[in-house]
Amino acid sequence: MQTPVTILGIDPGSQITGVGVIESQGNELKHIYSESLKLPKGELPIRLENLHSRLQNIIAQTRPDIVSIERVFVAKNPQSALVLGHARGAAMLSAVMNKIPVVEYSATEIKKTVVGKGRADKAQVQHMMRVLLGLRVAPEVDAADALAAAVCHAHHQQINQAIKRRG
Repeated sequence: MQTPVTILGIDPGSQITGVGVIESQGNELKHIYSESLKLPKGELPIRLENLHSRLQNIIAQTRPDIVSIERVFVAKNPQSALVLGHARGAAMLSAVMNKIPVVEYSATEIKKTVVGKGRADKAQVQHMMRVLLGLRVAPEVDAADALAAAVCHAHHQQINQAIKRRG
């Protein structure tokens, strides 16, 4: 029997950051927690501090074994990409300060893993999170993206373990 692994998925954003925590044990996935963290209006440093503080609380409550975070895509607006990078940095810092390893997946990789196609839309990701995690209602968009990052890692972890057993 495999040991359960708690995975915190993060979909970083400077206004809304999605968080989703699942437990993975073999082929079983269990929803633990998810939320779309709406950050306060105002200066970026204040929003980043708020994000870091809230993630610290979530980490303390859920005690994840690993953090799976969406990798930055190349944005059309360089300023938006820079601000998003800061939010990712705050999220990664929250994990690293708690000695939690961080893995990164591109949005396309996450969608391909959980929906079956890399260009899946937000509604498809929400639907798959509801189905895969046995939720009565689909999570909010940002929370669904975060859960998808966690589920993506769970699937990759299963594949890697299967390869090790055969090798």
